[in-house]
Amino acid sequence: MTIIRQTSLFSIQELYDMEPTQKYEAIISALDLDAIYREVTKKSRLGAPEELNYAAMIISTFVRYIERIPTIKDLIKRLHDDIAFKLNCGFLVSDDIPSEASYSRLVTKLKECNIFEKEQEKVVLQAIAEGFIMDDTVAIDATHFEARDQAPSKVEKPKPEPKKRGRKSKEERDGWLKEQAEKEANLPLYEKKIEAQLDVSLAELRAEVPQDPKWGVKKNSEGKNVFWFGYKGHLAVGTSSQYILQSLFSSGSLNDGKAAIPLLKGIHEQLPLPSLRYQTMDAGYDYDPIYEQVHQMGQQSVIAYNKRNEGEPIGFDKYFAPTCFREHSYRYDSFDAKYETLKYTRPKECNDCPLANEGICQKVYKVKITQDLRRYTAPARGSKAWKTTFKRRTAVERVNAYLKEFFQLNNVRYRTGERAKIHFDMVTLIYNASKLAADRINAQLNQQAA
Repeated sequence: MTIIRQTSLFSIQELYDMEPTQKYEAIISALDLDAIYREVTKKSRLGAPEELNYAAMIISTFVRYIERIPTIKDLIKRLHDDIAFKLNCGFLVSDDIPSEASYSRLVTKLKECNIFEKEQEKVVLQAIAEGFIMDDTVAIDATHFEARDQAPSKVEKPKPEPKKRGRKSKEERDGWLKEQAEKEANLPLYEKKIEAQLDVSLAELRAEVPQDPKWGVKKNSEGKNVFWFGYKGHLAVGTSSQYILQSLFSSGSLNDGKAAIPLLKGIHEQLPLPSLRYQTMDAGYDYDPIYEQVHQMGQQSVIAYNKRNEGEPIGFDKYFAPTCFREHSYRYDSFDAKYETLKYTRPKECNDCPLANEGICQKVYKVKITQDLRRYTAPARGSKAWKTTFKRRTAVERVNAYLKEFFQLNNVRYRTGERAKIHFDMVTLIYNASKLAADRINAQLNQQAA
């Protein structure tokens, strides 16, 4: 008999309504505090002794996000004024409250060891081991948040020199092409075209991400450009479990599509998820290299199509389904995974068509998706199965809203990109830990009910 895990009854919001002691214990227990503590404490007995309670400082830093305390200054004031809060954070009655400078040095140590990315992977692997992540679809999207500093004024780009009229000679054109190729080869990784990422390792992709605050632009619901100065958080979220499977922090100017391949490679190389079948994204990720990366992973792309001034092909409709002689669209029937072939059947309108029996329109039409991974997806574009899968993409938008509303993602208190990344990593880590804590409580409630 198949065991079906019940849907979540106990949510993160209900977790945050619990008593502080129980809430902190549930969330912090999902993290490996010993590993974080080892990274920030002294590695040698030599030198001045450390009088600070680093374990309690780490816990209080996490609690600051759980309790939505906006600044370190407010956290220190709360520790001074509330003895119960101080004890819940792990401090002893006799411990001195650390200063703002002490917390700043703690952030510096965390930045140098890059421990939060490792802890994020541990939490996700633990959730997989406990059976809370069994998704077949991943949704990828980006969200923006502003920097701490005031945005600098925009620098107008100098106008390019007018181009010379007339055709170039063969020698001039060859020289120009060679010059352009050299410029492309010398560009930083994330300023090159997206296809340059396919042959680059995951470690290099993560190391080369630009992190300084930059001007970013995005169209709002009215189609108007909205500008901001700051950063972007790129997330890959399980659509059913709503765990953050992979995350990436970048400058606000980075194109969304250039963060997709690092996220996809991270899922493929770091997470044992054989149930995954689909990667769904909006039209901002409609690039050939992204389809190729998903295909190399043995999965299917469900990505909104961006026409980019492309005309509709002759003999096909807007979803690239073949059309009959009278321009009726063939119906998507099935996908043959072995041969990677889409099968279309004759349109309903052809049942009474006099041309049907004359051999002009064929009954079945098959096409391999490898012919054009961008146009031919499985399930086929425009089909009911494709639309149903694409609707699951809203899960990543929901998680983005949670991070901003409950976990202070848009409350960056640091001035540099490297320290702002610590803020982003801690926010995503606390979210996953809260999700794991809520799922564990749900499992206990279900077990008691059974």
